[in-house]
Amino acid sequence: MIALLLRDLRLATRAGGGFGLGLGFFLILCALIPFGTGPDTDVLASIAPGILWVGALLACLLSLDRIFALDFEDGSLDLIATSPIPLECAVIAKAAAHWLTSGLPLIVAAPLFGVLLQMPAAANGWLVLSLLIGTPALSLLGAFGAALTVGLRRGGLLLSLLVLPLYVPTLIFGAEATRRGAAGMDASTPLVFLAAITLLTVALIPFAAAAAIRINLR
Repeated sequence: MIALLLRDLRLATRAGGGFGLGLGFFLILCALIPFGTGPDTDVLASIAPGILWVGALLACLLSLDRIFALDFEDGSLDLIATSPIPLECAVIAKAAAHWLTSGLPLIVAAPLFGVLLQMPAAANGWLVLSLLIGTPALSLLGAFGAALTVGLRRGGLLLSLLVLPLYVPTLIFGAEATRRGAAGMDASTPLVFLAAITLLTVALIPFAAAAAIRINLR
């Protein structure tokens, strides 16, 4: 399982592996929003939590099709499915690799991008905490969508359509936690719901994704 994780990390960090693509998209989005809304700092500060969470969500989408598609094309997925490692553990390893190369860089860079949106400094800690709790669920749900569409030609659009509705609860509670933190309010309730969603995906998604992979490999 660790070997599979390290393999995916090496593939993601090589040229053309997609590492940094989501981070670049996140930066471009945060840089363009002020041009669309105008220079009003109050408006930017009020929408910053939602924009940052939407940006993180969309940035995660960019590399979801790489989770299983490349392994399916070169036959590695068949070897993984027949290896002694349970397929559920392989799903967790590949989702973890996606989070480490896509979600974690976004978490580190989010406070810096918040400056572009005039987000209050008091919200930085809540933003990082909410992303740290919520983004693993995005990678796991993305792995489930990638498992459903593996083997389909041009399945990237279908993958986005399948995954985006599943992302909505995480987006709602993540943005609400950041907004409450920026306003000096108690953000514990949305954070608890966010953690519950993540724990639920950790408990259920590996089994659902493994079953989808087995069906597509038949």
